[in-house]
Amino acid sequence: MIIKDTYLTIDKPTKEVLLKEKKSKFYGYSFPIKQESDVKPIIEGLKKKHHTANHVCYAWKLGVEKIQYRANDDGEPNNSAGNPIYGQIQSFKVTNILVAVARIFGGTKLGVGGLISAYKNTAQLTLEATIIVEKVLEEEISISFNYEHMDKIMRVIKQQQLKIVSQDLQESCYYVISVRKQKTAQIKTLFSSMHYLKIENRVVTKS
Repeated sequence: MIIKDTYLTIDKPTKEVLLKEKKSKFYGYSFPIKQESDVKPIIEGLKKKHHTANHVCYAWKLGVEKIQYRANDDGEPNNSAGNPIYGQIQSFKVTNILVAVARIFGGTKLGVGGLISAYKNTAQLTLEATIIVEKVLEEEISISFNYEHMDKIMRVIKQQQLKIVSQDLQESCYYVISVRKQKTAQIKTLFSSMHYLKIENRVVTKS
């Protein structure tokens, strides 16, 4: 069975996108995020940028195997803003992303249906304007061995195209190696066959 170990995300914020609906203006943005704590300062920055905005609504999604997400209506009617934005995040199959929409009221009420449509369309336009990239899910494996086996280990690392994340070379050698998730079982089996090498109890998924 082939393990799916790629995912879609963004590396850079998108440029501002504008949608106008019955004189209301909807400004859309997307930002790459690594943890939930990244969200608050970005939203605060948008509220300062659009100080006349009535609402800055948003949704975010984090993770690949264990998903975290949140949708925020910021005072709009329940489920009329945050969920339509999150729906577009789902539609584009991206993660580790925040999509926000700042609304400046134009004097004409749109109704719940109109708001859902406007926030959805703004999020869609924003994601269409965003450069989406595919990344590989990796896992970290820790190994330790004596100096005399350094050449053999380095040969395997080079042959298998593994990345050394960190190393500690003191009395013995300790490496943290990044492995594509799809190859983790294969690499662990390979290392296990080397009696002079010890695999530490550490497998950390990196997204």
